[in-house]
Amino acid sequence: MSIDAKLARLRESLAALPSALIAFSGGVDSGFLLRVAAEVLGTRCTALTTVSPTTPAADLADARRLAAELGVTHVVVEADELAIPGYAANTPQRCYLCKDHLYAVCRAEAARRGIAAILDGVNVDDLGDHRPGLRAAAEQQIRHPLVEAGFQKADVRLASRALELDTWDRPSSPCLSSRFPYGTAITLEGLRRVAAAEDALRAEGFRELRVRYHDRIARIELPLAEAGRLLETPRRERIVRALKDIGFDWVALDLQGFRSGSLNEVLGQKHEGPGDDPGPSHPLGTRDGPS
Repeated sequence: MSIDAKLARLRESLAALPSALIAFSGGVDSGFLLRVAAEVLGTRCTALTTVSPTTPAADLADARRLAAELGVTHVVVEADELAIPGYAANTPQRCYLCKDHLYAVCRAEAARRGIAAILDGVNVDDLGDHRPGLRAAAEQQIRHPLVEAGFQKADVRLASRALELDTWDRPSSPCLSSRFPYGTAITLEGLRRVAAAEDALRAEGFRELRVRYHDRIARIELPLAEAGRLLETPRRERIVRALKDIGFDWVALDLQGFRSGSLNEVLGQKHEGPGDDPGPSHPLGTRDGPS
């Protein structure tokens, strides 16, 4: 099916709804869904974003900006995933706990506003991953319009570009908890260190990256084509100094390169932690992209 046919199917599906609340992170998938929903539903479309210490700092600003550009009512709710029983223990079911909480927030807001349906930005490719958050979505009757219309991730990017959304080529940005190996407790201090370390790498011009948290060790994942640039002097020295100042004792470069969901490799299958949205299991809505 062509992109145009999928887009027509998506618009038709959304038009059948009296009103909709979209779990919105501001990333590729939820941003595209919100753009089309705003076009079809107008004022009957509402976006909801939750924010917490697990949220990359720039993501809320991006979500606010896009919602404002689209003229959509944007509800921002403070959330604290670390207060959810069992979340900080960081088991492989962490994302279920996060999504279950997120969707409960969405359901309460939808009920308060009299909104008929709750939607998220899950796409067809997400269904092939181990995503505990999908179970929470099923339990709370959350709809996946992109899946219903047959959108894969590449389709979403192509359609977003055609609609002139600047999110079309945005790297995935799952929640910061996805940087912690399963079984490693998630703490505010650890989240702070990961966020600051990734900001330091972005300041050096890297776009697609992860800093995996191994207590006193920061393990950097970059696309292999970018690894040489990181090792150039004096850039390497600046990055090592910055990450040590943040609180890491050792800084390591993963020779396997950037892999979405690399911390899930120990479970014997490739799957995502969120993330938007990876998604996006992520507090910002359906966090787009892998962990």
